[in-house]
Parts: sequence; structure tokens; C-alpha cells
Amino acid sequence: MAQLTKIAVLTSGGDAPGMNAAIRAIVIAATHYNIEVMGFLHGYNGLIENEAVQLSLKDVNNIIHKGGTILKSARCPAMLSEKGLKQAANTLLKEQIDAFIVIGGDGSFSGLISLQQYYSGLVIGIPGTIDNDLDKTDFTIGFNTAVNTAIEAVDKIRDTANAFERVFVIELMGRQSGHITFNVGIACGAERVISFENFNPEKYEIKLKHLAQEIKMAQRDKYQSYLIILAENLWPGGALKLVKQLKEYQSIDATACILGHIQRGGSPVAKDRILATKMGIAAVQKLIEGKSNLMIGEKNGLICEVSLIDAVKHQKTVNQRLIKAQENILAFNAQHLR
Repeated sequence: MAQLTKIAVLTSGGDAPGMNAAIRAIVIAATHYNIEVMGFLHGYNGLIENEAVQLSLKDVNNIIHKGGTILKSARCPAMLSEKGLKQAANTLLKEQIDAFIVIGGDGSFSGLISLQQYYSGLVIGIPGTIDNDLDKTDFTIGFNTAVNTAIEAVDKIRDTANAFERVFVIELMGRQSGHITFNVGIACGAERVISFENFNPEKYEIKLKHLAQEIKMAQRDKYQSYLIILAENLWPGGALKLVKQLKEYQSIDATACILGHIQRGGSPVAKDRILATKMGIAAVQKLIEGKSNLMIGEKNGLICEVSLIDAVKHQKTVNQRLIKAQENILAFNAQHLR
């Protein structure tokens, strides 16, 4: 058992709905065990610059439903340098921090791994990213809310698409992960899902030909609308380029909608609030047990421990059954192009 007097927490990288719920759980759990909590503002930048604030029960009261993060967040290139890492470690030592919790994604965890060269205290990561791309956990905090937000938006786009009998290309977030894209595409009954798991950018001309063929067939069969759900950072030139190519290739009028950062905001859904709460409490308890260099995950509804190095390997992929169902059964061509 570790004798902890003071722990620190920060949120880093892209914000995710549920980060505040995790902060709240950490403060409540730490207070229960008579441990002081410090928060650093603006991610690792605030750690380097020592933007420290005391976190009490009053500070986290009534924040579980709020999106964003009360600690703010930022990218921090300085954490890629030896100087930045040493400055961060010096702040933790100066503030007498026994243990350090970071809520974020793979970049944040990579910084936490590197920090251990200069900081000997306990460290734990809590997975907070809408991309759901950290390994050995079923879900990351924010993913379910991002999916629901995108579903609401796509459903509204479908209404307009039906009214005008239009083709829409809707680009979703996810960095290099297709979890949001496939889940939203299937939930919204999209005619086509294009993601990292089913598309090779080097063969985009072949895909363009097939898409144009499908769309023309849908228009011939008097389909009211045709939705393409596209993962960001995938199609050369993105959704806007694809729309332009469809017009040039087969005179197909299409409209691009890039949902962008709307997917990162908003009040977290119940699943994210509960997941964040469970993970925040577990993080404090693991630190009290003397555990370190871990990410708190959840598998099959149970909290689990994952080494930080394993968490950032990017081996987690979209469920193959989901991909095959979309490609072979649900997509437009499965019904018309056999």
C-alpha cells in the first residue's frame, strides 16, 4: 500500500465528453481517502508552467453533466523534448506530488511514459478520447457521446437529403480509427461507409467508379437519398474532394458535410458518465495499492489494468462482424449489384 498525501490530475489532448465526470470521481475518491488533489490547467503546458489549482469537493460539484474539461486542455509539443519533460517532472517534485493521473489519449499517454524517466512517483492514465482507439479497453470516455451526437446530426441530414433527393458525403472524426464511422454509419442506415478498415486510399479511383455506379443505380431506382459516411484523414482531399470528383466523373451532384468538432462537445451520455466515474475511482484505488504505469480500462463491464505501453500500440480495430455486416449485407451494393 502506498502512503499518498497529494495527487495531481490533468486533461490532455483533444477534449472528450466525460472528462469532467472523471475529474469529479478522482476528487471524490481521493477526498474519501484523505488525499489532497491538485489540478494542472491547459494539459502538459500547465504542468510545465506550474499552473496548479487546488481541487476540492466544491470545485467538482455539479460538473458530471458538463462537456469539455474544467481543467482545460491543449497539445504540448514541449513534452517531446528532454527539456520539457524535465520541467514537467520538476513541477511535480516541487509541488510534492506523490502520484499523477492523466486523462487523455495515446499522445497524452506517450508523454506520461516518457515522463517516468525523470519522475519517480506513481502514474496512471485514464482513457479519454472520442476516437476509441486505445487498446485493451472496450470503450474510451467520450466515444459513446460522440457517436450519439453524430447520429443526431446525420439523422437530420437524412431528412434534408430525402426532401431534395440528394447525395450527401458526411465526414466524421476518428483520426486513424474507424470506430465512430462504422457505428454511426450502421446506426443511421447509410448506403455506404468508407473507413480505414475497408478502403485503400491508393485505389481511390476504383472506389470512385464503384460509388458512382451505385449512386446512379440508386437514382434510377428512385431512392430518396444516398448517404456516404466517410472517415476523416482517409479519402485524398477529404469529403470536399470526393464531392468534386463525383461531379466531374459522372455529373453527380453531392453535398459535403464535415461534422468536425461538434462531435467532441456536449453533455456526456449516461454510459460515458458512468464509465468515467468507475475509472476515476479505480485510478485512485490503484494508486493507493501502489500500482503505477497503468491505464485503467474496462473489458466486458469489468475494470481492468493495462500497461501504458500496451495501451498505445494501436492494435484495436473495429469489430470484423460489424465491418462484414455493413459490406456484405447492409450496404447499397449488396442489394443491387450481385
